[in-house]
Amino acid sequence: MKLLTVVGARPQFIKAAAFSRVARERHTEILVHTGQHYDPGMSDVFFEELALPRPDHHLGVGSGPHGRQTAQMLERLEDVIRAESPDAVVIYGDTNSTLAGALAAAKRDLPLAHVEAGLRSYVRAMPEEVNRVVADSVSTHLFAPTQTAVDNLLREGHALDGAGPRGRIYLTGDIMYDALLLHAPIAAERSRILRQLALTPGAYALATVHRAGNTDDPRRLEAIFDALMMLDGPVVLPLHPRTRAVLAHTDIEVEAPVRIIDPVGYLDMLALEQNARVVLTDSGGVQKESFLLGVPCVTLRDETEWVETLEGGWNVLSGADPEHILAAARRARPEGEPPRVFGDGHAAERMIEALEAR
Repeated sequence: MKLLTVVGARPQFIKAAAFSRVARERHTEILVHTGQHYDPGMSDVFFEELALPRPDHHLGVGSGPHGRQTAQMLERLEDVIRAESPDAVVIYGDTNSTLAGALAAAKRDLPLAHVEAGLRSYVRAMPEEVNRVVADSVSTHLFAPTQTAVDNLLREGHALDGAGPRGRIYLTGDIMYDALLLHAPIAAERSRILRQLALTPGAYALATVHRAGNTDDPRRLEAIFDALMMLDGPVVLPLHPRTRAVLAHTDIEVEAPVRIIDPVGYLDMLALEQNARVVLTDSGGVQKESFLLGVPCVTLRDETEWVETLEGGWNVLSGADPEHILAAARRARPEGEPPRVFGDGHAAERMIEALEAR
C-alpha cells in the first residue's frame, strides 16, 4: 500500500513514530507535516528523538485563527494528495491538522483511517471535540483505542462489521501505549533533565497548561496559576508557546515554587512524568501517559475524553478552582495499579492488518 500520513502537532509525532515503524516494514508511507507546531522545541526535537522519518512534504502553515489555519492546510493537502495518489490517508487525534486531513481525503473519496477515533468530551465549545467528531463522521477506518471509544462510535451509527454507509470500527488499543512502552526505558536511561533541574524523584509536581479553554479565559488562567503557586515543593512547568504569549499580555506574576522552563522533548517529558509526585495538566496525552506510568494526575478541566483514567482515582477532574486543584493534588494517593484499559502495546500492528485486509 501507499499510505499518506498527516501530522502537525507534537502528540501526533509521537503516535506517527509508533505507526510508521510498523507501516514501513512492508508498505510505502508519505509523511506530511502541516506545520501546525513549527517551533523547534515543539517539532524538530521529536523527529530526532523518535527516529521519525523526515517529512516528505512540509506545508509550512504555522499558527493562526482556526478557520484560516485549517483552510490553508486543506488547500495545500489537496495538492499533495493529488500529486501522490495514495491508497489511503491516515490521521491522528483531534487537531486542526486532523480536520484538514479528514476533509482533504473525503473530498478526494479516499479511504481514511482515524487513529484515536471515538473519543468524546461532549463539549462542542472545545475545538478538539468538533475536529474529532467531524473526522470520525467521514472516516472509513475508525481505530478506537478503548471499549469506551467503541461504544461512543456505535451510538453514532458506526458498526464493527462495516455494515451500512458509515465507517468500520476496530478496537486496536492505544497507539501512545505502543510509543510509551518503546521509549520509557530509553528516557530512563538517556534523559538528564532531573539532574539539569536539580530535581529529586517524587519530590516535585509537573504541570502543563495550554488548552484554549484555559489560556483564553484570563480568570481561569489566573486561578490555575494561583493554585500552582500554593503547592508544596517545586512545580516544574514546561511552558507552551501559546501560554507564554498569553501570559505576556496579562498581569499574572508567576512566582516560586513554580519553575517555568522551555518546552522539552519527548524523552525528557517522559522522565519528568515518570518521576513526578503528581502531574497537573489540561493535556489529553499527558493525562494518559501519567495514568500508564502510574503517576497520579489532576486534570485542570471540567471534563475529559479519557474517562478511563478516572478509574481508581488515578486522575481527578479539578476544573480551574484553586481549592479543588489543591485538594486533588494533596490527596493524590490512589491505591493499587492503574487498570489495564489501553491495550497491549500492539495497536500499530492491528491498524496495519486492518488496512491490509480492506
